[in-house]
Amino acid sequence: MEPNWQLTRKRATLEKRARIIQQIRAFFIDRDFLEVETPHLIPANAPELYIDAVAATDGFLQTSPELCMKRLLAAGYERLFQICRCWRAGERGQRHLPEYTMLEWYRRDNDYQQLMADCEALILALCPQRSLCWQGQSIDLTPPWPRLTVAEAFSRYSSVSLQEALEQGHFDTIISEQIEPRLPVNKPLFLLDYPLQHASLARRKPDNDNFAERVEVYIGGLELANGFSELTDATEQRLRFQIEEYRRRTLGKPPYPTCEAFLNDLQTLKAAAGIALGIDRLVMLFCDQAMIDDVVSFTPEQL
Repeated sequence: MEPNWQLTRKRATLEKRARIIQQIRAFFIDRDFLEVETPHLIPANAPELYIDAVAATDGFLQTSPELCMKRLLAAGYERLFQICRCWRAGERGQRHLPEYTMLEWYRRDNDYQQLMADCEALILALCPQRSLCWQGQSIDLTPPWPRLTVAEAFSRYSSVSLQEALEQGHFDTIISEQIEPRLPVNKPLFLLDYPLQHASLARRKPDNDNFAERVEVYIGGLELANGFSELTDATEQRLRFQIEEYRRRTLGKPPYPTCEAFLNDLQTLKAAAGIALGIDRLVMLFCDQAMIDDVVSFTPEQL
């Protein structure tokens, strides 16, 4: 009997994936980050309108390790990272899996400016030649990477104004259908400063409280990471969770319990920044693969 060719053909990619993860781990350890492991099964995730958690016995599988990692920050830990599995119900496509691998790192007493510097340094550590080719597109990784605010992106690429998109409830649609396809692909890009209602865990910008210090990272047009200057006001965070939960329920989504332990610990956290980066998509870039299926050992359909 012949070996399963669908698994055999992935060997070179999976070997490179393993080396990438080893390099990521070394990058953070060399910078005095503590690697942590937090539970995958938790009582509640942060409510987000378009992210649905997978219910499990006595709770939910994590959609992100964010809440537990920020509780550690609040307890006095200064720099943390984690490479872990996460789950989001119903997500399946060319760039999405319902179970996927996430890298998250957090810094006390920092903001999203430091996260952007971290991203540049991490990618250059993985690709010291400062360039890569993905799907026929040559990408120059030399920092500094361009920065574009969401307001500027709407002005350049959208058929409607940012205010109209927000009022009509079309913000996410405009981002995915009109803005993302037009973003430059020859350099990585930071898309930053999101409207407050689309950054429920990020702190307000001090000079414009209609916007929050949230940043997304794109390389070759591929959305790779999402980070914040963290909101550390527990009262405001509770209110934002309540608003997001109300929006979820108006769409008929199942209710989530409140993250009481997180909100309680958040009261002792003064300032922090954190970011989540999709490992599977990162491997897609470095292995020049267009499909997420080709950078994981098994897809759901192969089980």
